[in-house]
Amino acid sequence: MSRPAQAKRLSPPRETSAEGAWAAKMDRLRRRARAQNTLRICDDDQLRQRFDEAEQAAQRARFLAEANPDDEAASRQAADAAAALEKARTALDSASDFLTFLALPRPALEELISQHPPTDQQAQEGAVFNPDTFPAALVSAASLDGMSWEEAEELLNTWSAPDANALWEAAWQVQQESRVELGKG
Repeated sequence: MSRPAQAKRLSPPRETSAEGAWAAKMDRLRRRARAQNTLRICDDDQLRQRFDEAEQAAQRARFLAEANPDDEAASRQAADAAAALEKARTALDSASDFLTFLALPRPALEELISQHPPTDQQAQEGAVFNPDTFPAALVSAASLDGMSWEEAEELLNTWSAPDANALWEAAWQVQQESRVELGKG
C-alpha cells in the first residue's frame, strides 16, 4: 500500500515593498493626533503688557545679535532679554487659566451641526447652523477640559462680546485647521 502524496503547502502571498510602505504610511495616517487649540484667559492686564513688552524686547535683541554675530554685548543683551521673556512668560502662565479644544472627527462635527439646524429666518440669511445653540454645543463637545454644554452657554452669555467671541473662535477655529498641503513634496 502506497502512501498518498502530501499536498503542497501554499506559501502565504508575500507583501511587496510598495504594499509594505503603504501599510506603514496608512498606519501613521491613522495615528495622527487631531489638532488642538488653547485659549489663554488672564485678567491681569499689567502681566499681559509686561509679557508683550518682554517679547518685543527679546525679538529686537535677537535681531541685533544675529545682525552682529561678533558683538559680545549684543549677544549678552539677547540672552538677558530671552531670560526676561521666560520670566514674564512664567508669571503670565501662573496668572492664566487655559482652555484646550480638540478638532472633532468630521462625522462628529457634521452630526453636531445637524443637531442645531438654523431657523427658517437664519437659513434665509445663509446660516448653516443655529448660532443661538450651536456655539455652546461645539465649545462643550470640543473641550478637552470637560466643559459641559450648560457651562459653555453660561460663559458665552455672561462674558463680554470679545471674550465670548474668543471662546467660540478657539473651539471653531480648530475645527477648520488644516495640517496638510497640496502639491508640495
